[in-house]
Amino acid sequence: MTSSQLVPTTTAAPFDRAALESLYLRLERRVYNVVYRWLWNRDDAADVTQDAFVKLWSMRDRVRPETVEALVFRIAVNLASNRRRTRRLWSLVTLDALTLSTPPPELDDTQRRVRAAVDALPERLRRVVVLGELSGMTAKEIGAVLGIPEGTVASRRHAAVAILREQLGALMEAHDDPA
Repeated sequence: MTSSQLVPTTTAAPFDRAALESLYLRLERRVYNVVYRWLWNRDDAADVTQDAFVKLWSMRDRVRPETVEALVFRIAVNLASNRRRTRRLWSLVTLDALTLSTPPPELDDTQRRVRAAVDALPERLRRVVVLGELSGMTAKEIGAVLGIPEGTVASRRHAAVAILREQLGALMEAHDDPA
């Protein structure tokens, strides 16, 4: 989180309960979609989405209205990353890893391959792909969420697509050429 997303506590930000509820109604589904594609678990995604809005509320006196949307996505992605990291650590200690890392049975082979390829991306590239390609955010919005310039978003997207193209090969070519 950067200082540009927070204001000193001496300035009162007009972020009250009604503003939070309005923001939640507008963004909950998009935030959930990002988090779900980060964790691939519906229950965890729902929990993290709720936690992101709770955390936002806890810092409401420092939130700038013009950056609040990017802030809630940043909080959600960070919480999802923490959840994923914790899940990996616990998998070293327990047998739960078998169920946590297994894709749901309703996924077909193509979906499993895409999921595995996206999951294998380095985190900085995966963030750009999940926010952009899978959630429909613009480069400007992704830059605001991640705190990076639009050019960096574009270069990371390009690098991620190159890796995915290499890993998924014919699958992506078939998608690019629907003829």
